[in-house]
Amino acid sequence: MFSLLLFIIYLSFISLGLPDAVLGAAWPIIHEEFGVPISFSGSIYMLISCCTILSSLKSESLRLRFGTGKITAFSVLLTAVAIFGFSISPSLSVMLFFAIPYGLGAGSVDAALNHYVAVHYSGRSMNWLHCMWGIGAALGPYILGFVLQRGESWRSGYLVLSMIQATLTIVLFLSLGLWGKEEKKEKTEEKKTPMSFRQILSITGAKECLVSFFLYCAIEQTLGLWSGSFMVYSLKIEAKLAASFVALFYFGITFGRFLAGILAAKWQDEALILGGCGILFLGLVLLFCSMVPSQEVKLFGMELRQILVICALLLSGLGCAPIYPAIIHSTPRNFGAENTSALIGKQMAAAYIGSMSFPPFFGVLAKIFGTGLFPFFSTVLFFGMLFMYRNLLYKTRGKRGKIER
Repeated sequence: MFSLLLFIIYLSFISLGLPDAVLGAAWPIIHEEFGVPISFSGSIYMLISCCTILSSLKSESLRLRFGTGKITAFSVLLTAVAIFGFSISPSLSVMLFFAIPYGLGAGSVDAALNHYVAVHYSGRSMNWLHCMWGIGAALGPYILGFVLQRGESWRSGYLVLSMIQATLTIVLFLSLGLWGKEEKKEKTEEKKTPMSFRQILSITGAKECLVSFFLYCAIEQTLGLWSGSFMVYSLKIEAKLAASFVALFYFGITFGRFLAGILAAKWQDEALILGGCGILFLGLVLLFCSMVPSQEVKLFGMELRQILVICALLLSGLGCAPIYPAIIHSTPRNFGAENTSALIGKQMAAAYIGSMSFPPFFGVLAKIFGTGLFPFFSTVLFFGMLFMYRNLLYKTRGKRGKIER
């Protein structure tokens, strides 16, 4: 029964990733149909992110009141309704309205399932959980492309996704009994009242944990969203080729999390994180190397800078892969199971704030200084994250020692 529940959790995370990349893929068509500037997609992303942050911050109190199973089922129902709403939206304002339940549902299910897996499952399960998100994020645009190639509208693509979410909602409601035993055990072991934000920050190492998580997500989003522009404008790589290279970054993350799940059987979370940081740093070094003029140097029919940026993005994705899930999974070990729920909710909020704020901030800097700043900016974020994570390990070493003994 426990393995069946884990399978359902994995399906839930695939569904969480399914619509994430679809808006970006469909927006060139949507903005023309709605008659709005292409830049207006930012308003939808911003509203979704704000609602996601809000629901993440409230996740602990909701989980204590309703339980993980009910929150997951209801959250997926919210996203199913929101995605169906996207498919019937006649204007941007209606799509913005449906972005609210989309963000609220995504934040709740993200925080609830991350907490549940961190407390009840191994590091392997946590890494594979986030690998499932990557599979969903890759499948979403593929489903949209398949629908468009058949001559259907982008609305049909969203309709298909909403039907998938609705089917999963039914499965989740039918499987509520699987959660009962562990949730009853949690209620006897955990605090009955949610912790305030001030109480959370007073926990030794909590500030460092939240800031390192915030900076990691800033790095991941900046690399994913701006590497294409860096290749086109700074490296003079053709746009279509650059787009295919960006996909290698996300492939690296997805495959890296699958690989990290295997390594987690022998490696502690801290080793996975520091190993990931080492690989990520190597990727950033290769990003710098790709800026060195090398048009005349060719290997395997490709310019050297193209090979360097391919390796840089693939290694950066592989390096990023274990950091996010391993930080979450190490929360009970670093702070105790009694504080895990409160901290993971705030970690999710920090993640979304970092993902939402730093890519636009780099956009402002790129407008002033050019996209050539991209490797420098990413490296500064990397060292900031590494410094904060080092301080986190130092401050929580006593807690980990007690648990290991």
